[in-house]
Amino acid sequence: MADKKSLSDLGELTNPKPEAAPAPEVAAEAEPTSPAEPAAPAAYTREGPSRGRGRKGDEVPDDHGVSTQGPQIQAVLREQQLDKQGRAYATGRRKDAIARVWLKPGSGKIIINGREQEVYFARPTLRLVINQPFGVAERNGQYDVVATVVGGGLSGQAGAVKHGIAQALTRYEPELRTIVKQAGFLTRDPRAVERKKYGRAKARRSFQFSKR
Repeated sequence: MADKKSLSDLGELTNPKPEAAPAPEVAAEAEPTSPAEPAAPAAYTREGPSRGRGRKGDEVPDDHGVSTQGPQIQAVLREQQLDKQGRAYATGRRKDAIARVWLKPGSGKIIINGREQEVYFARPTLRLVINQPFGVAERNGQYDVVATVVGGGLSGQAGAVKHGIAQALTRYEPELRTIVKQAGFLTRDPRAVERKKYGRAKARRSFQFSKR
């Protein structure tokens, strides 16, 4: 004998429950789009569009890859300039005097216009002036000098010889240029006598005024 089904079972048979639809796949929510963020600033270079300064401490290489910061590159040493006889030649000037100087290693003998320095420059102060470049460079008694000087007086001629000796010494020993230049011996002294003015006794001296 068949089992009798209850009313609820009959109802399920007549009106079957719809099968649950599979849950729709939830699409991953896209993150809200934000306005485009500015790109990180490019590293500072000499060739970049911006010529502003880099950050402090950054070394900026130049076009050849050499750093422009830090210790500076030492200046190139000048070449030795000698004539065929192994002498260094230079011209010195002071006031109206012009001196031509030849310098070579020796015993410290200085000849000026064919005479010894003690004869030509009798005053000790003038001999002290012409030997100043050797004293600064610590080369006393190590070079012989032959000079010819024209124009001006003895004081101007001594200054011209000193200027010529300083120039010739740096051409024979280029490494001494810094020492001699710092002493001011390579610079031509521009001081000279002021010219006389018309209507005056000298450059600025007026004639004596006479009331009667």
